[in-house]
Amino acid sequence: MADNRRWWALVVIALAQLMVVLDMTIVNIALPSAQADLNMSDGNRQWVITAYTLAFGGLLLLGGRIADLAGRKTTFMIGLLGFAAASALGGAATGQGMLFGARALQGVFAALLAPAALSLLATTFTEPKERAKAFGVFGAIVGAGAAIGLLAGGLLTEYLDWRWCLYVNVPIALVAFAGAWAILAPGGRHPDAHLDVPGALLGSGGMLSLVYGFSEAASRGWDDGLVVTLLVAGVVLLAAFAVWQTRARVPLLPMSVVKDRQRVGAFLTVLFVTVGMFGVFLFLTYYLQGVLGWSPLKTGLAYLPMTAAMIVGSTQIAARLLSKVPPRTLIVPGLLVAAGGLAIIAQVGVEPAYVSHVLPGMLMLGLGMSTAMMTSISLATGSVAPRDSGAASATFNTAQQVGGSIGTALLNTIAASATATYLTAHAGPGVDRRLLQAEATVHGFNVATWWAFGALLLAALIAGVVVNAERAPTPQGAGERAPEPVDTLG
Repeated sequence: MADNRRWWALVVIALAQLMVVLDMTIVNIALPSAQADLNMSDGNRQWVITAYTLAFGGLLLLGGRIADLAGRKTTFMIGLLGFAAASALGGAATGQGMLFGARALQGVFAALLAPAALSLLATTFTEPKERAKAFGVFGAIVGAGAAIGLLAGGLLTEYLDWRWCLYVNVPIALVAFAGAWAILAPGGRHPDAHLDVPGALLGSGGMLSLVYGFSEAASRGWDDGLVVTLLVAGVVLLAAFAVWQTRARVPLLPMSVVKDRQRVGAFLTVLFVTVGMFGVFLFLTYYLQGVLGWSPLKTGLAYLPMTAAMIVGSTQIAARLLSKVPPRTLIVPGLLVAAGGLAIIAQVGVEPAYVSHVLPGMLMLGLGMSTAMMTSISLATGSVAPRDSGAASATFNTAQQVGGSIGTALLNTIAASATATYLTAHAGPGVDRRLLQAEATVHGFNVATWWAFGALLLAALIAGVVVNAERAPTPQGAGERAPEPVDTLG
């Protein structure tokens, strides 16, 4: 019975994580409709995305420690209810300010939910083979969530209304809440622990400043005074946070979490993978809709093969081999395959190239990235003391979120610059301006995709050099015995 309950717990945890991950992209396709409905300016529309990523990325470390202090189940359930309420508020928005505020609240509760979900997974599945299977499913959810979000956004926007891209979270969250209430039991609470308030202020402030700075760079430019101030302030605050963590009585981020070589390798790998991936998803969406003229639904359907490849990579490759081979023999080849997919996508032109370039590139991207991501998740949360699993989970999620924010801002800026340079170089009398604009746009996308290709190669290099474990670690190796599965579940 306990075994069955563990797998039902995985369903609940994965459902909640899917909701958090897909919410990063589901709104993207609905954004044009929401902008027109609420009369947003082009300058303000970015806040529909930025308000969420700011709160989520900036508060993840604090959310991870709260999960350790208040109990993972309690934090998980509060996050679910709060996320549902914020989603309902956003769907009912009567103005842009109300929508921005609701998206920020979604980010706040996602910052509670995501670390609690990952730490619950890490402490529930401790037997190596079961752990590999569980992380395979979870890795597929993380990898495929963005693509599923694009598909769901296309369906809901085309056949219902953009507001349903937010309303859809309510039933998902409530189902997950009911499952958590019935299946998960209280556990993992450490009443003698202490919340590091100065660390929370410095860490959250630094992350908020960095994420805000990178988000603003996409529209303001890297040399803008506000952007430079925010980025410098973020670096200074995070440096102060690092110094404080070595002196705090009970640090927000225990140094043991970031001193472990395998976890550092996993964190850095995920950071650079998401730097490359988030921007590419955006470019592909604009290419299919803006250049090829596809509908939101057709664009969403175009991502289905990549979603299938992600599921295969996580559950049939990584999950089967994780307990048998060194992790870097999965991560490095996986990232090289994914980089090869980007190299194919980076050669598209203004003519339709879905079958010849986009489809094979997506398949390679999904297969390779999911294999690497699933293995990295296991590395990031394995062999960590149960009392610190929330902090380790939050650090992993932070690396993913910050990498995505940096990548979107950086690659957008690169694409815009390359597009402008192409237009200047090729403008002249007798040139078809519409065709030139399309060619310039695609050229910008291609240049930025080559930079994403470089980010994945860098991630592969880091994994190959830093990660040297013979096998993926498990919680028992932390020096503190992990709780028995029956203690984690009711």
